[in-house]
Amino acid sequence: VQLVESGGGLVQTGGSLRLSCAASGLTLYDYAIGWFRQAPGKEHELVATITRDDSTNYADSAKGRFTISRDNAKNTLYLHMNSLKPEDTAVYYCMAGVIAGLTVYEYWGQGTQVTVSS
Repeated sequence: VQLVESGGGLVQTGGSLRLSCAASGLTLYDYAIGWFRQAPGKEHELVATITRDDSTNYADSAKGRFTISRDNAKNTLYLHMNSLKPEDTAVYYCMAGVIAGLTVYEYWGQGTQVTVSS
């Protein structure tokens, strides 16, 4: 199983980025999936999730600016980020998880750095 993020980079305040998370070895549609981020010195923050029926949820910090989506044909998860702020600077991770019986399976990507300059 592999999740590979891409699309991070350096962007100015107000700019946009699209993060991608390409999955192999599992089918994203079968999992609970989402994007997390971790800024230096801070804990992981859940940014956005998307369910099988394309229902989405966002952290308050992401509402109105970020959009999570999934391309089932490409088995890829996306995070479109607009109106970026310096406080969005973090390493962004995609995660796929499922509970089977009493076992929780979680798969994480390696992360992609997003840096927003002021």
